[in-house]
Amino acid sequence: MPTTRPRHFVTETDVLADALDEAASRWPGLSRSQLLVQLALEGHRSAQRTHEERHRRRLAALRKHSGALSGAYGPDYLRQMRGEWPV
Repeated sequence: MPTTRPRHFVTETDVLADALDEAASRWPGLSRSQLLVQLALEGHRSAQRTHEERHRRRLAALRKHSGALSGAYGPDYLRQMRGEWPV
């Protein structure tokens, strides 16, 4: 089928063949190339979910610990420390 979109050529290794065989049971009636597309899209969605979950955990940790050191150094800490530096 004519297209202006890029085409990708993939060699079906033993591992990929096993993955496609398993995918065929999940999506019966699809060609091997269609199964490959489904697996790629499913992998992308999974990677997105992992990224979003990691991002959510980082934000939660930042919120939890935000301000934990507030007041630990006192109001004149920097002025006193800088006063100890040689000029």
